[in-house]
Formats: sequence, C-alpha cells, structure tokens
Amino acid sequence: MQSNKVGTRILPDHRGIAFMALAMLLIPLVDGTAKYLSETYSPFFISWARYAVASCLVLPLAIWLYGWRMFPREHLGAHFMRTLFLVAAMTSYFLAISEIPLALALSAYFVGPIIAVILSVLLFRERLTLRKTASLALGMAGALIILQPAGGMERGILLAFAAGFLFALYLIATRRASQHSDPVRTLVFQCIVGTVLLSPQAVATAALPTSGTLLFFLALGFFSSFCHLLTIFAFRWSDASTLAPLVYVELVGTALVGYLAFAELPSPATIAGAVLIVAGGLVLVVRR
Repeated sequence: MQSNKVGTRILPDHRGIAFMALAMLLIPLVDGTAKYLSETYSPFFISWARYAVASCLVLPLAIWLYGWRMFPREHLGAHFMRTLFLVAAMTSYFLAISEIPLALALSAYFVGPIIAVILSVLLFRERLTLRKTASLALGMAGALIILQPAGGMERGILLAFAAGFLFALYLIATRRASQHSDPVRTLVFQCIVGTVLLSPQAVATAALPTSGTLLFFLALGFFSSFCHLLTIFAFRWSDASTLAPLVYVELVGTALVGYLAFAELPSPATIAGAVLIVAGGLVLVVRR
C-alpha cells in the first residue's frame, strides 16, 4: 500500500478510495443487467454466462503473466470452497433479483459481512467485543424489518438472505485462501472453476442468446471482471478499514439503477432496514 505522510500521521492513498468507489458504483450495472436478462433467461444460465465471459477475459491475462502455472499452488481446498460459496451466493442473488426489487435484494444481501463476524467468533475464537455485539444487534434488527416488509415472507427476500449467508461463508473461506495467494491467480481460479461448477445447470436451462441480448451477456462478464480488478488495485493502495465503508456506496448505485431501469422505488421498510444494516457494518469498520 502506498501512502502519503503528514507529520507522523499516514493518510490513505486517494487512488485506492477512488478505485473502490468506482467499483461499487459499477457493480449495480451487473445486477441491473442480470435482472433485465432474467426476464427472458434462467438465472442459472445467467450465472454461468457471467463466469464464462469473465473467464474469457481473465484467462489470457493469467497466461500472459504466469503461463500455464496460473492457478494457486497452496490451499486449493480453501480456494475451491470459496469459489463454491461465491457461485452459490451469486446464483441465489440472481434468483432473488428476478423476483424482487434490486434495492430490497441488496439490503438483505448485506447481512453477509455481519454474519461473517458471528462465524469468525465461532470458528476462529475471535473475541466478541462490544462493537461487534452492537453491529450484530443493528444488523439483525434491519434484517427483521426487511424480512417481513408486508407482513409475510417473500421467496425472493429469503433467497437474498440466503445469498448473504453464503457470501459470509465465502468471506470466511477467503480469509484462509488469500493468505498466500496472488490476486490474479485467485481470480482466474474462481472464474474457471465457477464456470465448470455452473455448467450442468447452464446446460439444463440454456437458451441461445439473440443478437439483441448478446451484448448484455458480454457486458455482464466484462463489468464483473473489471469491478473485481478495481477492488484488487484499491486494496493495493489503501487499507481495508478505509475501503470497507465504501461497499455501501453500492446501495446508492443499486437504488439508482432500480429506479431508472425498472421504475423501482425502495419501500420505507426497505430503507429503514438498509439503514440499520449499513449502520451495523459501519460500526465494525469506522474507527473512533
């Protein structure tokens, strides 16, 4: 990480903040594209297409950098599990946004990092501090508000929460896998293995893209890969505690895409639940 020094205080490099913010603003384009395609194609096929197109983009880069020794050499089990959890989380999320508004799905999905705190305490015996307890309380309160916005449980909301839980498992597996791994090797492993894992369900639900939708499938994979690379560079220039709050910028972009593309307006319950979940996340990362 490169930094600027002011006296004895170290300030984060603004390039990292800019890259992270840009990535979070662009990710809703992926979700919006997936939601648009879900009107015609199965979310399972869309998930596969996202990984397949991303593989076509990152594979040449990995071969150019590392040749045919492009995959990680250590902790392959952890790499496989993190990819499995991420594939399951993404597929569940795509199923959710095919049924419910984008902002509602993302708000429910954001319980993932908070659930990861619980798992870290249980699996890694991390200390349950007052800050973590407050974060969990806020996150659970927000989740309960979102879970029954109209007095009943919708399948799409449950799928979004399931995606958040699977994403928490992905974060835990990533903690193990990323200790001795190059980011590009990790990305290419994730794309190739994800494509293979999703191939059976893609074949079962496949529909040949038309000339009008082919560009959307290409955009799906391109923006996914591009956003991932932006976050890699962001973490090279700034530390995690600085960048973590910027994840919630995605909510702004998602609400904007939902309104402009699908005429979706977040309900008061969604807004209230999202505020509590975001507050719970910020409690974990914002220092006094």
